[in-house]
Amino acid sequence: MRKWRSAVVTAAWVGVGTAAGALGAWQLATSDSGGAAHSRPLDEAAVERALAATSASPPASSSRPASPSPSAAPSKTPPDRSTLRFTGGTATVECRDDGTVYLVSWSPADGFHIDDDVERGPGPVARLEAEPSDDDERDDLPYEIRCGEDGQPRARVVADADD
Repeated sequence: MRKWRSAVVTAAWVGVGTAAGALGAWQLATSDSGGAAHSRPLDEAAVERALAATSASPPASSSRPASPSPSAAPSKTPPDRSTLRFTGGTATVECRDDGTVYLVSWSPADGFHIDDDVERGPGPVARLEAEPSDDDERDDLPYEIRCGEDGQPRARVVADADD
């Protein structure tokens, strides 16, 4: 009786595992990735093309006409985003009207990774560190990112605080 019960339990587990695997494969095969799935990070030109395609598409229409509410606060325009390139990678940065900087996103260059200890802001300074992926002879590149008086972000390598 025990052998029979063990065989049934094993068959049930195998059946459930097979069904889960088949469902996952079917879901991946039928999902619409919209061209967003990549095995490698996008380069700068691909990011700009994707952003241009997104901003060029017309906004979704609503079934009701939008009526401005007198009690609604005036909308602020979002800060301009700039792409900042540096030796260890790139970052999308907002220089805000109050003079603060905010790291929206960042991506390492080939042969680097970005340390997890990122100070993205908003604040007077944002910080991140690009570290070589495979070469211990190259130095880590700790960066401070600030917004210049012209409203454009600037990155500079600073002394590594861990040394």
